[in-house]
Amino acid sequence: MEMIRAFIAIPLPQSLLDALAALQRQLDQQVPRRSVRWTRAEGIHLTLKFLGDTPAEKLPAIEQALMEVARHAPTGAFAAQGVGCFPNQRRPRVVWVGVQEPTGWLEVLQDAIEEVMESFGYAREKRGFTPHLTLGRVNRSASHSDAAQIGAVVAATEVDVLAHVPTDRLALIRSLLKPTGAEYTVLKEFPLRGGAV
Repeated sequence: MEMIRAFIAIPLPQSLLDALAALQRQLDQQVPRRSVRWTRAEGIHLTLKFLGDTPAEKLPAIEQALMEVARHAPTGAFAAQGVGCFPNQRRPRVVWVGVQEPTGWLEVLQDAIEEVMESFGYAREKRGFTPHLTLGRVNRSASHSDAAQIGAVVAATEVDVLAHVPTDRLALIRSLLKPTGAEYTVLKEFPLRGGAV
């Protein structure tokens, strides 16, 4: 049985990807050398649901279900703003840019996706939805002092609004893991047709 590693996301405009790449370069000059594995900018998405390894024969039914979610989901917008770390700045594992969306539109969309994917046997996320754009991951080999320095750099970095992102579609994306990093392919896009927020 062919398995496809997949996730559901909102694709980002090139202008935002360029701004994220510039921020990565800025941060990279300030953190200890080789302490962070930066995500290739073209691979950054706003992930709504990670599916993981998915049987290829399930994809047509998943696509149909996502088409139905998108048919009822309104278009919206969010701001890419701020920078932070998961789980926190004292023990950073992930460096991210925040996603600000005050109307609740994004959470409603993500919850609708969680609900429909639950019907396919995918468990709901136990942690609450924290929308973000992953800039990079702290290397497991980073020392405690390197990690502390990364957290301090992130805390001292002010990131105003990088972009206001109008959103009118979802995408089902394949992630192929390679030694050079993940390679992403959009399997299908789903226009949001439920009107505007």
